[in-house]
Amino acid sequence: MKTLYDPVILGDMLLDSRLIMAPLTRNRAPQALPTDLMKEYYVQRADPDINVAMIISEATAISPEAQGYVDVPGIWNAEQTQAWKHIVDGVHQKGAKIVMQLWHVGRVSHTSLQPNAGNPLAPSAILAKTRTALYDNGVIKFIPTSMPRAIQLAEINPIIEQYRQATENAKKAGFDGVEIHAANGYLIQQFLSDASNVRTDEYGGSISNRIKFCLQVVDVVTKMFGDHKVGIRLSPTTKANDIADSQPKKLYSALLSELASYKLMYIHLIEGDTGGDRTHQYPNTEPVDYTELKDIYRQAGGNGAWMLNNGYTEELASQSVLERADLIAFGKPCIANPDLKLRFKLNAPLNPVNFKTLYGGGAQGYTDYPFLAKPL
Repeated sequence: MKTLYDPVILGDMLLDSRLIMAPLTRNRAPQALPTDLMKEYYVQRADPDINVAMIISEATAISPEAQGYVDVPGIWNAEQTQAWKHIVDGVHQKGAKIVMQLWHVGRVSHTSLQPNAGNPLAPSAILAKTRTALYDNGVIKFIPTSMPRAIQLAEINPIIEQYRQATENAKKAGFDGVEIHAANGYLIQQFLSDASNVRTDEYGGSISNRIKFCLQVVDVVTKMFGDHKVGIRLSPTTKANDIADSQPKKLYSALLSELASYKLMYIHLIEGDTGGDRTHQYPNTEPVDYTELKDIYRQAGGNGAWMLNNGYTEELASQSVLERADLIAFGKPCIANPDLKLRFKLNAPLNPVNFKTLYGGGAQGYTDYPFLAKPL
């Protein structure tokens, strides 16, 4: 019987446990450049003896247009690549694996964050009724997003090329793989969902058309990094960033059937509503069963690991690993507990998250969370 603490093979890597650190935006990369403070944060959490076996980096913008929040890191140029390499080397020296999450926010942005103050890009010119993070007198505040413009057909291939180039840069930085962010209402999910994609060309309308952009990104990223080096994050029933779909079960069944043809490292699923109700479903739709989605993926030939995320406790994670998951990703517990595995195994109290310091700032609420004493 497998447990949360058993080793597991992921692609060509042997992980010490099935505990994964989920991607967590922290807004501490001025000018989109990773810092020494970020290195300290990641390295603190990179000891598999007391914490996770693998870290998924915070969401990292693939281009200037891909940014949607102030002070998030990028991976589109050589300087960023080198700064990330500094972090990756530190994580590897501590013993953990690390993959980079590739991010394009699409319409979840603001003109002040876009090159030449342009409108954010989206499949269709439909405003996302959500907020993004900007500085106001030196303090991060959340303000409404800007009206996007629809991506022209001729612009799609260049965006796909940005994903390829970002993947190449992540590989140069020494990452063990990449995760394609196709969740939480950002660009790829905007293409997938009929509430945000009303295009009438080959990328809109039918489910087979709406999944095309996602599959093209997966294709170029896997060709760039290689087999069993790429994961993808999906959130079939989230409300995050004003996303929805009228037929989520059909949509994600079709998508996972197609993803099965790629030699992916893992499928990373956010259950329910991101950061909220794990049982959330879209109203008046056929319910999505996450175990059924796994069966669809497996029956189509998909062999990537099955990773689940959203509000997991140690008890629930252990049960899920026993019954239906290969890996469990923990978010906020990893923010406040750089020794999460040790605390779980000792049944020790968890540090509470300092919610005031989640986004932006310095060391406070970032690298100053206390460790338990490590057993000899």
